[in-house]
Amino acid sequence: MKQAINRRYGTWRGLVRALLGHLENATGRLRSFKLRDPAGVRRAVFVCHGNICRSAFAHMEALRHGLNVASLGLSTSTGGRSPQQALSASDRAGVDMTAHRATSWPDFKVLPGDLFLVMEVRQAHEIRRRLGPRDDVQVALLGMWCKPPMPHLHDPYKLGDAYFDTCFVRVREAVANLAADLPNARLDPPTTRPQTA
Repeated sequence: MKQAINRRYGTWRGLVRALLGHLENATGRLRSFKLRDPAGVRRAVFVCHGNICRSAFAHMEALRHGLNVASLGLSTSTGGRSPQQALSASDRAGVDMTAHRATSWPDFKVLPGDLFLVMEVRQAHEIRRRLGPRDDVQVALLGMWCKPPMPHLHDPYKLGDAYFDTCFVRVREAVANLAADLPNARLDPPTTRPQTA
């Protein structure tokens, strides 16, 4: 039982947060974090805690889909590298994250048309707080593009390889589905070269 939970949700805490996220979604409390204007999105901005695992992988995946992309961490230092465990997981997924460097919020420039894609409900609230009254950007939960939707994508940092793989599979699926919904957030021409915000 514990092994199955760790593989699917990372930890018991990950399971609880996933269940709470599903409950909030079912009761309509996440309505404000749904994509309301796909045509208005000019850049996909992936956000997590440290910008070294989940959002770093999402960043690289989005580049493969030709999206104009950036990423950042809510509690990180600019220039930080992804840990070896994340690099190994990305290698298993066929994605090279070695060139990725973290970007912190103070070093990030918000642009009109940004869509902030967070991994957790609490991150969505924090990004909205930091953005203040801006109405030229949007905030959404990346996991809502999973099938079925996953409002909470638990942080794999320092967790087992099995959950790292599960997390990255979910991120990959979400990014692929997201890319189809963002017609005006394309790079011209598409590139597979790593880019940082």
